[in-house]
Amino acid sequence: MASVLGSPKSLAHHGSGQNDGAAARLIAWHRDARARTLALVAGLSDAQLMGPRLPIVNPLRWEVGHVGWFQEYWALRHARDEAPLRADGDRLYDSARVAHDTRWDLPLPSMAETLGYLDAVLARAVERLAAREPSPAERYFHLLTVSHEDMHDEAFTYTRQTLAYPPPRLPAVAPPSGGGALAGDVRIPGGTFRLGASPDLPFIFDNEKWAHPVELEPFAIARAAVTNAAFAAFVEDGGYRRRELWSDAGWAWRCTVDAEHPVYWRRAAGGGWERRHFDRWLPLEPHHSVLFVSWYEADAYCRWAARRLPTEAEWEAAAAAEPTPDGRGLSTRKRLYPWGDEPPTQERANLDGHALGCVDVGALPAGDSAFGCRQMLGNVWEWTATDFLPYPGFVLDPYQEYSEPWFGTHKVLRGGCWATRARLLRNTWRNFYTPDRRDVFAGFRTCAR
Repeated sequence: MASVLGSPKSLAHHGSGQNDGAAARLIAWHRDARARTLALVAGLSDAQLMGPRLPIVNPLRWEVGHVGWFQEYWALRHARDEAPLRADGDRLYDSARVAHDTRWDLPLPSMAETLGYLDAVLARAVERLAAREPSPAERYFHLLTVSHEDMHDEAFTYTRQTLAYPPPRLPAVAPPSGGGALAGDVRIPGGTFRLGASPDLPFIFDNEKWAHPVELEPFAIARAAVTNAAFAAFVEDGGYRRRELWSDAGWAWRCTVDAEHPVYWRRAAGGGWERRHFDRWLPLEPHHSVLFVSWYEADAYCRWAARRLPTEAEWEAAAAAEPTPDGRGLSTRKRLYPWGDEPPTQERANLDGHALGCVDVGALPAGDSAFGCRQMLGNVWEWTATDFLPYPGFVLDPYQEYSEPWFGTHKVLRGGCWATRARLLRNTWRNFYTPDRRDVFAGFRTCAR
């Protein structure tokens, strides 16, 4: 475990470039994640905090309590053998044991009591970290709970979109203006590529372990994600009504949900399209990445465009690899981020919710990969062609329910989205959803056949 965690110095560099201790950095991250959680549920009524019973969202009041419980369970009870703060916490908030459909029926505490529980858990975690530098095992579980809260904060964000709630009030940063489309492909040479994460990173999940050699044929991948304008052309050409463009499973899904266009689009008065952004309708931005499309929709678009989705190995190579000096192969060096090893900045990636939405796919050239692919981190998650499966030699991490239950039924997405926290991401990060999901911040880029 210690080799996975890295030193306090490497932890600080990975997160911020500051050379402070692991405890100080973890305290700052815990407080920052909690502030984001509170901001994402602020301003919602009691009815909104429960919401409708849907298979794709949780009741927010339950989910907030679950975030606090998870932090307490792993960082305090598991790592330090402390007694639980709530006698009923496991019965209410353990997602591995509380069936999804029952979460609306639980005797949940009030929102005020729930927030009080979160305050108590955070205060105790901060107190333990302030007392001394954490051991490697303690550091691991604090990092796990920060990552967990960051992921739920993204879920809180797309839940507000799903339920047409007002947008959250987050710290605003002016997004880059313009950028336009970014047409064309880049060529990636074939060769041996090491897919996955290496043990020198401060924290990784079990599904990223470990880097292993894969052989890649040369391929061409789009410089940018598919835009709204490009996807609208597919819709206008009858793409949702042409059976030959869809897989059997995709066509069955399309018919079941009666999909005729992306879920949050509608025809605008006088022609064109609008999209729903939280609780308001906006003109469809032609050069933004298409968003909220399922894997089935992405796959059908690729058939229409005579393209294909990249495999996850191709995606990671386009993001992380560097060419050999002669340009004919892949070097042995892998970048931590598409642009190099320096942490994300607002000039390189649209992350952290600052823009509260997508930007043009041609924006942020400072974030290009070595081969010239843009926005491979941030803006939108990108579907790949690959089923979510374990890497060779897979071994469960202590949080056993994170990856293994979903192998074989989900598709891999890469790259993060505008709502993803920057500290969560790296080129090896694997996200995963079932191919029917179109409520998450997902788009895609394509490869030449």
